[in-house]
Amino acid sequence: MTANLNTEERFTRLPDERTLTATVVALEEHGFSVEVVDDLGAARDAVLGRIPQGSSVMTNTSVTLQETGIEEAINGSDSSYESARNKMMALDYQTQAQQMKVIAGQADYALGSVHAVTADGALVIASASGSQLAAYAWGAANVIFVAGVQKLVPSLQAAHERIAQHSLKLEDARAQAAYGQHSYIGKLLEIRQELPGRVHLVLIRQHVGY
Repeated sequence: MTANLNTEERFTRLPDERTLTATVVALEEHGFSVEVVDDLGAARDAVLGRIPQGSSVMTNTSVTLQETGIEEAINGSDSSYESARNKMMALDYQTQAQQMKVIAGQADYALGSVHAVTADGALVIASASGSQLAAYAWGAANVIFVAGVQKLVPSLQAAHERIAQHSLKLEDARAQAAYGQHSYIGKLLEIRQELPGRVHLVLIRQHVGY
């Protein structure tokens, strides 16, 4: 049946409850904590509820963080958090690039999304520059990912196909509109095992992001 689906249907359909439950179990076995919520508002509340006020928080570029309102809650003028992104963007990239990398990579909390979640419990993230990957892999004390359940895939091969055939197309359009340049798959991060308590995943039972 999957073979008969076109690319968009294959990578945007929502999984059944059995698949979702089995994937959550696999993720937990690999050291991730997982929370499943019903909508965007619940996802925002779940994320903000895990972050103590005053913590330094880095919001990495993510359509999902924008759609859920998490980005604004962290970086807005009335935020009760220390925005690492605002602090980083106040610097000059030409003369302070290394300082910007330190700020972005070593926050108390790094927030973002993933491009695929495999059935056996791995998280896969693609990036052009790789700017967010260091924080996800090691630098940030805590990492919180938010993702729509349409990103669940059966295998690592399917994860790579989802990124190349689906996510890149949409990110390329976004990058051209935002920056006037094309996007590309420069670096891939696969997180297959994590120390318990460091990485939390909020899964939304809706199509969110890409």
